[in-house]
Amino acid sequence: MRLRPMLLGLATVTMALSACSSANTETLSSEDALVVYSGRSEELVGPLIQQFEDSAGTPVEVRYGDTAELAAQLLEEGEDTPADVFFSQDAGALQVMQDEGRTTALPQDVIKAVPAKFRSAQGQWVGTSGRARVMVYNTDQVQRSDLPSSVQALTDPAWQGAVGIAPTNASFQSFVTAMRMTLGEEQTQQWLEAMVANDVQRFENNTAILDAVNAGQVEVGLVNHYYWYEKAAELGAENMASANAEFAPGDIGNLVNVAGLAVLQASDPATAFVTYMLSDPAQEYFAQEVSEYPLVKGVAAQEDLPPLSEVEGPDIALAELRDLKGTQELLMDVGLL
Repeated sequence: MRLRPMLLGLATVTMALSACSSANTETLSSEDALVVYSGRSEELVGPLIQQFEDSAGTPVEVRYGDTAELAAQLLEEGEDTPADVFFSQDAGALQVMQDEGRTTALPQDVIKAVPAKFRSAQGQWVGTSGRARVMVYNTDQVQRSDLPSSVQALTDPAWQGAVGIAPTNASFQSFVTAMRMTLGEEQTQQWLEAMVANDVQRFENNTAILDAVNAGQVEVGLVNHYYWYEKAAELGAENMASANAEFAPGDIGNLVNVAGLAVLQASDPATAFVTYMLSDPAQEYFAQEVSEYPLVKGVAAQEDLPPLSEVEGPDIALAELRDLKGTQELLMDVGLL
């Protein structure tokens, strides 16, 4: 993938906040099809959705787009939405749907397979796979021992112009939301302003950040853990000029989040879709093909991944990541959107 530093205009942000979606805008939904709005990319989950179609015999029509953008679109469409299921990249957007009364209760016998901390306490959404935020670093330019112990230390002049982020990405926005919830608005704004002043480099997505780190164009990037494993599977680990590293235990930079599902219009096909995504074949797909953490007990993660139980992230409930709009407004205020 060609590296593209991200320069965002106000129109892009307004589009995301107002739900004027750049996702596919063709009319979705034949009466017999299950309609899914997916904030997960077609590259990541398209094959898995096809597996569900083949297994269940249920046609699925998918609108792919940015999670925040699709969530805003769903709220604008209200009860007139054609969507039956929302497949979100992060828990915060799912909680927004719940808070706005757009979700329906999921069967407890289906979602109880997922640990309580990775699903709605009210049974309105459920995580399907987990991932950790990490810093990926260029191993030719940086010694692991020289990496900071806290994400907040990336404002140090030593990292000027050397750090990559993806401000429009839902996972980065969830990380900022978590920082707001744990450290407060003022400290979070100060950190973001200091990052801008330190010439943080902006990219379109996690993949572009990883490519930049591998190419030596930035020394460190803030990404989800699985992007490194995907690229290593493509190029060979021996050909990677980068590695993942965690911050100190409990640091906000180690946030563990989930992708997940909410049903917007209850139906047997919608329930079957959720059930399938929590089945062993789907959980194994997330583990082996996407390099994420499976959430259902009994399905193993990739051998070279640190166990999810050993990833020491901040102590924050995923439902607290709901204020996506507040985070986007803050990112706009500091000039990152």
